[in-house]
Amino acid sequence: MPLTTRLTQLLGIEHPILLAPMGNVAGGELAGAVSAAGGLGLIGGGYGDRDWLERQFHAAGNRRVGCGFITWSMARQPDLLDVALDHRPAAMMLSFGDPTPFAEKIKRTGALLICQVQTPADARIAASAGADVIVAQGTEAGGHGADRATLPLIPAVADALTKAGSQAVLVAAGGIADGRGLAAALCLGADGVLVGTRFYAARESLGHPNAVERIVRSTGDETRRTSVFDILRGYEWPAPFTGRAIVNGLLEEWHGREADLMRAGEAERARYAAAADRGDFDQAVIFAGEGMDLIADAPPAGEIVARMVQEAEAALDRGAAFRR
Repeated sequence: MPLTTRLTQLLGIEHPILLAPMGNVAGGELAGAVSAAGGLGLIGGGYGDRDWLERQFHAAGNRRVGCGFITWSMARQPDLLDVALDHRPAAMMLSFGDPTPFAEKIKRTGALLICQVQTPADARIAASAGADVIVAQGTEAGGHGADRATLPLIPAVADALTKAGSQAVLVAAGGIADGRGLAAALCLGADGVLVGTRFYAARESLGHPNAVERIVRSTGDETRRTSVFDILRGYEWPAPFTGRAIVNGLLEEWHGREADLMRAGEAERARYAAAADRGDFDQAVIFAGEGMDLIADAPPAGEIVARMVQEAEAALDRGAAFRR
């Protein structure tokens, strides 16, 4: 049976599962597959590429999907927001920056506004900006994030929204890779989950096959939060955000020596780019979260959604049995 929550009712979806808009990984085919399975897929706008965005919206076909942007990056080329909104997405997700300058335009088109936050204070800002959905992201998440752990963060944000009188729907993110995580999120006060790394290892993912294979055989112990890969790729991420990635040779070489890496300059960036081009992930980054222990295959996205729902129902049933 479907898990009916405020999120499913707001978005008109069957299951309370959202695809994280992972840059260069969550393309139109993956987003469309998650939506077809009853969740909502979000295309990852990343650092912004107009032609790529157009291709991915077309790849989603007639599926109802959304899109997500890195807010501080999109603010430097705001026309990208117009490109996405022209496709009439079901929702727009903004992460890592103040959503206020863009909220009115998004909501005026009829799209729902999803804001990802890392603290209760940021959740209050997002609520004031008019967010319909607030994603509270714990540090266990792959890719960029901050320091708060998912388990205490979700109820803290739930309480903050209640005290603020906000009607925004709360979604949990960070280390959620199976139905037990979905069930736990619901018990903590969320109405659904945003899932990244589990869908990175999906058949429809745009992730490089070598990266997907590495995720399937890795564990959460093999990740680290770092700024090394941002420096190598030339992205100036604001504090306090770092990226959780799988530890590899290049990370071991430079983590803790970021000042030296910045001085190394173009030569190291060229070395990194060459490794990424040839799919050498002992050098190139794989942003992935602590939930990798729970990932052992790369099935179609629809199968992942179905499994998560079945596992969540079973976990919730086990919890209910303790009351009898």
